[in-house]
Amino acid sequence: MEFYDVIRTRRSIRSYNKDPVPEDALERILDAARIAPSGHNRQKWKYYVVRDPRKLEELAEACGGESWIAQAPMAIVSTGWRVGFNRGGYMGEMSFIMDVAISFTHLILAARAEKLGTCWIGDFDNEEVKKVLGIEVEEEVVAVTPLGYPDQAAFRPIKNRKPLDEIVEGL
Repeated sequence: MEFYDVIRTRRSIRSYNKDPVPEDALERILDAARIAPSGHNRQKWKYYVVRDPRKLEELAEACGGESWIAQAPMAIVSTGWRVGFNRGGYMGEMSFIMDVAISFTHLILAARAEKLGTCWIGDFDNEEVKKVLGIEVEEEVVAVTPLGYPDQAAFRPIKNRKPLDEIVEGL
């Protein structure tokens, strides 16, 4: 799929069918996350692939009770570790979130290229997600996404974005 088509048609998918995600596609998607850039090449991220239906339900509950998350055949949870790096002079130990977000963006765009749907979930209880998945105390959850095939035609160009002249200076 052409790159600009990927970014123009990626949507937040909130309804999935139960078709399994092919293992080779999952590997390509995770590899896209792996090769993302990070500050000082720290690569302070880890990905948890959740397939167990019971765990998916528990994860959905930890994500604001959004039960539709458990409709997908799997979910991916991204985590990172706090680092002593003060980006911009104000981010401090939370600067790892930027690196994990870059990697997670690679993941969701790669999923779209594979015709798979995602939805970046930011509404989650960090401690509950860690408890559901047995994640180390030192790791922090950054984002969660279900992953699967949309149950209907869902990919179409995004129309409700501001024009460039509203968001860019010096163009």
